[in-house]
Amino acid sequence: MGELPLLSVIVPVYNVEAYLDTCIRSIAEQTYSNLEILLVDDGSTDHSGEICDKWAARDARIRVMHQENGGAGKARNAALDAAKGELFGLVDSDDFLHPDMYASLYRLMGPEVDIAECAIFPTEEENPALDSGENAQVRVVPCLEAMKLHIRDELFCQTPPNKLYRRSAVADIRFPVGNLIDDEFWTYRVIGNARMLAATSARMYAYRQQPGSAMHKPYSLKRLQGLDAKRQRLDYIRLHFPELEHEARFDLFFTCLYAMQGCQKSLDPAEQREAWEKIRGILLEIMPLANNPQASFKKNALLKLAQISFRGTSRLLNLLIDLHVLT
Repeated sequence: MGELPLLSVIVPVYNVEAYLDTCIRSIAEQTYSNLEILLVDDGSTDHSGEICDKWAARDARIRVMHQENGGAGKARNAALDAAKGELFGLVDSDDFLHPDMYASLYRLMGPEVDIAECAIFPTEEENPALDSGENAQVRVVPCLEAMKLHIRDELFCQTPPNKLYRRSAVADIRFPVGNLIDDEFWTYRVIGNARMLAATSARMYAYRQQPGSAMHKPYSLKRLQGLDAKRQRLDYIRLHFPELEHEARFDLFFTCLYAMQGCQKSLDPAEQREAWEKIRGILLEIMPLANNPQASFKKNALLKLAQISFRGTSRLLNLLIDLHVLT
C-alpha cells in the first residue's frame, strides 16, 4: 500500500466499560497501521477512564484525553483540535470495526475522493458476520450527487463513524456542544466540503444497538433538535446546492410529520403544544410543497393529505400503526 498517511481515529468515551475493550482492540488491530488513536474520556464515572489509560500504557499510538462531562460533541471537538492526521475516523465507543475497514476505505480514496464510507451492521452480538469487502459494490459520486443521496438517506447518511474523512473535508467544522443530537448538524457540511465521495456496500462497521442511546430513549422535546439541524441544512442547501432545495424541503416536511407522530404518542398536552408551535413555524416556511416525482406514490399521497390536515394525518398514521396496518 506504500507509505500511508497518518489516520487519527477519535473515540469519545463515556461509561462504556462493558464494551470499551472490544472497541479499542478493533481499532488497534486494524490492518491500516499508521494510526493515532485519540480516546476522550468524557468524565466517565465507571472504569472507562482507567481502561483508556491501560491501553495507552501498552500502545504508543494511543493518546488519552480526560475532561469533565460535556457530551460527545465536546469530546469529538477536543480530539479534532488535537488530531495530527491527514485522515480522520470517528468511532463510537460501544461499537467495533472489521480489521480491514480503514484499509478498505483508504483504497477507495483516490486523489479526488475526500470521504469514503462502508455499510453499517446493526447488531446485539459480540461476533457478527462483518463483510470482508471482497465482493462489495462500490459507488463513487461527485459532491452534488452525494448530497442528494444524503438528503434521501440512501447513502452518505448522517452517522459519522462508518466513514473515513480527509482533513480538508472536515476543515474547521465542529460539532454542537450540549445537544442530544449532534451528528445531523455536522455531516452535511462535511459532505459539502468534499470533491468526490465513495461508498462500499461491505458491512464493516458494527453498530451496537443500545437501549440507552439517544434514539432509543423515550421521545422528548429534545428530539426536536433534529428539526433544527434539518432547518439549518435547508439554509445551507439553498446557498450552496440550490438545485436540491425541493429535495431538502420535502425531506424536512416528512421529518416534521414523523416528529409530530412521536410528540402525539409520547408527550403530555403542554409539551405537544410547544412542539406544535415549533413544527408549525417550519411548515409555514416550507409549504406549499409540490410532489416529488422520484418519491413513492404513498409518500406523495401523504404529502397531499398532510398539507390539508397535518396533525390529523399524524394521528391517522399513529392509529394505523397501532392497528398494525402500517409498520
